[in-house]
Amino acid sequence: MVVKLYILLVEIEAVFKSFKNDLGLRPIYHSVQPRVEAHIFVCFLAYCLQVTLRQRLNALAPGLTPRAVLETMAGVQMLDLELPTSDGRWLVMSRYTQPEKAVELLLEAAANEIARATAAALECAAQAEDVLGPAKL
Repeated sequence: MVVKLYILLVEIEAVFKSFKNDLGLRPIYHSVQPRVEAHIFVCFLAYCLQVTLRQRLNALAPGLTPRAVLETMAGVQMLDLELPTSDGRWLVMSRYTQPEKAVELLLEAAANEIARATAAALECAAQAEDVLGPAKL
């Protein structure tokens, strides 16, 4: 049990180090309790996202690492061009970079996974409604 916890600790520290390197973050020292707790919460969320991404990748594309996905997706950029009109409104035009083939494959796989998860959630909700009756707000 102790060995498992130690391995988990090493893994969590590696994830935090990876995120700090990927995002170019410097050490942050907090002295106010709510900020310390918020920082720990954000780190925990980052860890959860990393683990979830790794598990999804193992199921969909064994051998592909979260870092490789982030590096591949880094080339995708979005720009909102905001132009004022003569009547005081704003015209917003969203522009995206043309994704490379590898990025298109990742996005397609992600969309398929989201569609499957949504369908499963809707089916589960329908079954629950059959058993429990319609939800009352």
